[in-house]
Amino acid sequence: MPIYKSRSDLFDAAVLEAYGPIARKFPQQLESIDVAVDLIPRMRFMEIYPEEVISDGPVPLGRVIPAGVDHRGKPTRARLVVFRQPIEQRCADSKERAELLAYVLTSLAATYLNVDPSVIDPDFERF
Repeated sequence: MPIYKSRSDLFDAAVLEAYGPIARKFPQQLESIDVAVDLIPRMRFMEIYPEEVISDGPVPLGRVIPAGVDHRGKPTRARLVVFRQPIEQRCADSKERAELLAYVLTSLAATYLNVDPSVIDPDFERF
């Protein structure tokens, strides 16, 4: 009997699939980073975003959140956050979604590692 998967579950699986090759290529450098999915960006609108935000014009698609300290004084891990709704709205099918996720996650990881995205993916092309 088939198991139902929600759009959210399918998106989460696609994120992990897109991130897998990146994590395998840089296991030590990325071992202390988390990957998260938010439904929508919860950030202030800006004409130009800082380099830790990957956007399509004025719409953020993902961002790097550096390690820090939470409101209780506990350390937090750095995170690559992907925004599900803006990405899904730009994709007609799962192939386009996979390509856009690869682009966003490669860009975010490159920002975190302070390298050019082509170091992570030699075939990287900017949208």
